[in-house]
Amino acid sequence: MSFRDTKILRGAAAIAFLPLLLLTAAQPALAQTETVLYSFGGYSGDGNNPYAGLVMDKKGNLYGTTAWGGAYTNGSVFKVTPAGEESVLYSFGDFPDGGEPLAGLIMDKDGNLYGTTCCVGAYWEGTVFKVTPSGEETVLYSFEGGQSGDGGYPLGGLIMDKEGNLYGTTSFGGTSTNCAGGCGTVFKVTPTETETLLYSFEGSASGDGEDPQAGLIMDKKGNFYGTTFEGGAYDEGTVFKVASSGKETVLYSFGPNTQTATAPWRG
Repeated sequence: MSFRDTKILRGAAAIAFLPLLLLTAAQPALAQTETVLYSFGGYSGDGNNPYAGLVMDKKGNLYGTTAWGGAYTNGSVFKVTPAGEESVLYSFGDFPDGGEPLAGLIMDKDGNLYGTTCCVGAYWEGTVFKVTPSGEETVLYSFEGGQSGDGGYPLGGLIMDKEGNLYGTTSFGGTSTNCAGGCGTVFKVTPTETETLLYSFEGSASGDGEDPQAGLIMDKKGNFYGTTFEGGAYDEGTVFKVASSGKETVLYSFGPNTQTATAPWRG
């Protein structure tokens, strides 16, 4: 059999296989089954409008926050069992408690939950809080806002190191005067409820980021990484690094190329 004949046979086999390939490709994907574990009410002390994701304990129970609802309409921390049974662990009140948690939670080895509220608090600038498995809440820190050089309005969640220190961002506040109300901060809250500003953003006027709305990640050397919604070289947001020493580096400024993503929002 010649090389030409071999090519013809191969071509015929390929043509014969094509309808089978098209038929296979046309088959619908296997249907996925969705189960609604719980539907929030909000009219009888339940939470409503959850903005963030969930955490899960070893038994499969899910925990999260709702921005509104609860007994005092200022948001809640809730638990949903694998069977879909929901309970409100804590309802946020009013001054000096926090209100309107927009971020999710983290959990320590004892089952305690930690998070942020964007609003209210002792200075009306948001809080860092702890909720025990039994539903007891403690405000670990109340932000004072830019007028005091402190952070204000945390929108993102928290991370925790091995010593139990909590780290996060505030969308406003800090020491910079380049933004009305401050350009935002990276902060640390210790287990003894002491807060430290690791970095105050300087805003687009300095080529720096401003308005961080998401949380942070940490590498094994203690450096922090995150995003800002605005600021940077083109005022379209940044990716940044803050060293454990507090030195900040803008790793990337989004824009102005229309094919480049812009304005990273809350994660």
